Amino acid sequence: MGRSQSLPRGGDPRFGPDADDTDCTVLHVDMDAFFASVEVRARPELRGRAVVVGGIGPRGVVSSASYEARRYGVRSAMPTMRARALCPHAVFLPPDFPAYSAASRAVMQIFRDVTPLVEPLSLDEAFLDVAGARRLFGPPATIARRIRERVAGEEGLTCSVGVAPSKFVAKLGSTRAKPDGLLVIPADQVLDFLHPLPVSALWGVGERSAETLRRLGLTTIVDLAEAPYGMLRKALGEASARHLHELAWGRDPRRVSPEHVEKSIGAEVTFDNDVADPVEIRRALLALSEKVGVRLRRAGQVGRTVSLKVRMADFRTVNRSRTLGVPTDVARELFDTTWALYTALDPGERIRLVGVRAEGLAPVQDTPRQLTLGAPERGWREAEAAADAAAARFGRSVIGPASLLAARDRQQKENPPRP
Repeated sequence: MGRSQSLPRGGDPRFGPDADDTDCTVLHVDMDAFFASVEVRARPELRGRAVVVGGIGPRGVVSSASYEARRYGVRSAMPTMRARALCPHAVFLPPDFPAYSAASRAVMQIFRDVTPLVEPLSLDEAFLDVAGARRLFGPPATIARRIRERVAGEEGLTCSVGVAPSKFVAKLGSTRAKPDGLLVIPADQVLDFLHPLPVSALWGVGERSAETLRRLGLTTIVDLAEAPYGMLRKALGEASARHLHELAWGRDPRRVSPEHVEKSIGAEVTFDNDVADPVEIRRALLALSEKVGVRLRRAGQVGRTVSLKVRMADFRTVNRSRTLGVPTDVARELFDTTWALYTALDPGERIRLVGVRAEGLAPVQDTPRQLTLGAPERGWREAEAAADAAAARFGRSVIGPASLLAARDRQQKENPPRP
């Protein structure tokens, strides 16, 4: 279900904070307008005002909007230019990801104080299995209230919680409870809750598949549930038909899995104006490589494959990748690889977006480093780790990738490796 999916908020006493939570051991906790809320917490003078977080340039995209901004139609993933037209009096702020990550870690720790079975989906939402926590903390709805109270009291943020017998239904419940609400969907009322909803509420139904279903006359979940399976299979394919048919009948056997492993870590930037200057593109790839390196080190991961993404002015997108002999979390190694990929690509036209991504991740402690013949014993990784420490104390702006690389280049010129 997309982040823009909107469900009507409560009113039916069968589905509310005091409904029967027997066998409803799955919680979905979703922070309310998370990025915007963290910004308002840091700037109390913004409370009650329309706040929009995202790229603030002409090609920026909205990452988060306060509910005051949403009243004007501002939504996540909307172009910032469109958001400015809808809500010109809003406060527009660039993202502060270190602040959001810190707030996320604090919130996730609150969840883990209740149960070890926490499955984060992103910085601002997670599934919890509270079956084993009932003896200590009480019924699931009571646990949900406790979590909401702690998040509000300790972090100054609000969240919405869905309580249900399955992950899919719990996520729908938290969406319907927004903002700052709690909704319980009893196990014996799941179909009554699901079936009146639009088919677009189902996981896996995007704009294209929703249009396909509408052409078949299937507009609600009950329509899909009662449709001949052969018709669904012909229209959607075997895998999608089976997936949606099961969800339409409230069947979602997936368990909460706390072992969430990142498959890749990346960063990208959309230029305010299309660029062809190699110096500007090189500078962008350098900055992106540093971001990816920092995120890898924070996550305790190294990547074996480095990928480059280039989007041309006509929106044509090209991806190139290279697998390294030794996995890395070093920005310089990421940059050297992506720049080699870019120069080999030699697009010869204006560029709209570039991105850097590390894939094939593994824990850094399981991947011993190998020194290159003739390389200094202490080098790039140590220098970047020192920069991480300085940034943690003084802020990332104190030392940037360009200055770090220039300093290292000077050091290598002055002290070349011995033969």
